[in-house]
Amino acid sequence: MIIRREYRFEASHQLTRHPGRCQRLHGHSYRFLVDVEGPIERDQEMVLDFEDLDRIVGEEVLARLDHYHLNDVIDYPTAEWIAVWIWRALAPRLPGLRRVELFEMDGASVIYRGEDPDAR
Repeated sequence: MIIRREYRFEASHQLTRHPGRCQRLHGHSYRFLVDVEGPIERDQEMVLDFEDLDRIVGEEVLARLDHYHLNDVIDYPTAEWIAVWIWRALAPRLPGLRRVELFEMDGASVIYRGEDPDAR
């Protein structure tokens, strides 16, 4: 079974190698989904308590990205690399992590499933 939870954070970034307007300092109201897969554990009758998931995401992601300038945290913070960063922050504490989907704006998202992005 897969559980999914949605989170939000506000942050600025600047894509210095981008040829367009994203080269300028700007911000986004990011939204991301976290999917965790596993069996229904009989002791609690759930895959993972949403409160536990909230605590992990809060400590590993939100505390480090919300209201920050992402260039100070992530080498080159495109939506793709932010999704990879979120995955890498969560994977050690969520062995059932299956997918991170990051929305930079409504209708524009990237999905990362843990495959090797061949860099950083």
